[in-house]
Amino acid sequence: MASVNFTIDGPVARVVLNRPEALNAIDSGMDAQLYDVWTEVNRNPEVRVVVLSGTGDRAFCAGGDISEVDPSPQQVALGGGLTGIGGELLTLRKPLIAAVHGFVLGGGFELALCADIIVAADTAVFSMPEVKIGIMAGPGVMHRAIRQLPHRVAMAMILTGERLSAEEALHYGLVNESVSYGELRPATERWVEKLLAVSPLAAQAAKDAVLSSQAHPIEVALSTRYPAIDSYAASADHREGRHAFVEKRRPKWRGE
Repeated sequence: MASVNFTIDGPVARVVLNRPEALNAIDSGMDAQLYDVWTEVNRNPEVRVVVLSGTGDRAFCAGGDISEVDPSPQQVALGGGLTGIGGELLTLRKPLIAAVHGFVLGGGFELALCADIIVAADTAVFSMPEVKIGIMAGPGVMHRAIRQLPHRVAMAMILTGERLSAEEALHYGLVNESVSYGELRPATERWVEKLLAVSPLAAQAAKDAVLSSQAHPIEVALSTRYPAIDSYAASADHREGRHAFVEKRRPKWRGE
């Protein structure tokens, strides 16, 4: 049985962590499969949106599998490269939605933090339990959490292993929406439709510009030229957007 289920349905790629017996913890096999998945998503021009979720009703992902006694020496960064922990960071060019529920722990928490949109079931519990269990590997989740949460909220989680509920995560702006567990899929699909309504090339260019300059001072970010945005200006989608606006109709995006 594959530890990652990967399907492409038209413009939507669906990635499902599939180790429910291990709370979808990430082992080296899952890492390798995820790397292949993200590589294909970046390569495939038909894919416009990616949805990441986990099987079973107990967990989205419980982090790295610490029970793995013989991890592969060729192990890529956790999460197939999205986190950058222990290997080369892989940047996903397409918009990524994480639909999370149950335990969202450690490296699983970080995997969710790599998403552009997070939809959380009310069963979701976010935590960095490393200090509680005395295991401190790559601290990537801490670096991301301190940038995406209020400072003292993040520090309390980092230093004590304190948990954050879905309601609290919504309050602090960590997730975009919190819904009942039964509504998680419909809510996620609404976000898919929102992303499919925009120009895919414009969304990818915007994501590239934001992520490539987020660590820069504002003066540098404002004065930088972004190749993806420059290329978009000459695209068919750019022309279609202008024509549709003038003609007061919905644009028909081609991704070209």
